Amino acid sequence: MTKFPLAMVCEGMAGKAGIGKLALYGREYIVAVQPKGRGLVMYTLRTSDEIRSMDAIDELGSVPTKVRPEEVKLAKQVIGTFEGKLDLREYKDEYQEELRRIIEAKVAGEEVVATQEEAPPKVVDLMEALRQSLDRVSAGKKKTARADLSETERPAGKSAKAPARKRTSKAGR
Repeated sequence: MTKFPLAMVCEGMAGKAGIGKLALYGREYIVAVQPKGRGLVMYTLRTSDEIRSMDAIDELGSVPTKVRPEEVKLAKQVIGTFEGKLDLREYKDEYQEELRRIIEAKVAGEEVVATQEEAPPKVVDLMEALRQSLDRVSAGKKKTARADLSETERPAGKSAKAPARKRTSKAGR
């Protein structure tokens, strides 16, 4: 018999998952346990009454089935600006931090004032919201390049070369 029962269980469960129940925070959860690396990983699962069919979500009825290519391109561009390596240390339990702050303030005899949360702006036009988001994110990343248009592409009344403007300093006035 091996001295390492965990290694034996992990090897024996390869490609499988164990399903069971876990009592946590005064509630019962359904869990799946799977081998990963040299240990086991546990995932909490949803019960059937917690899951709705996609057909049961009325709001999805207004979602178009066809999307224009330029909309897909814009969405991919916005999503691309947020891509990067995942570092879970960047994510904090803000609820717990705020709760600790309140408790420490009460223990110290300080008056506790709830922090105000900003309401997100209402989005009327998703395409415009995506463009604005992309502009905000990319503003700090790169400068916009000016395209040189040929005479046929240039708006009417615009010449190829604009006259140079002389700049003067305030001291020279």
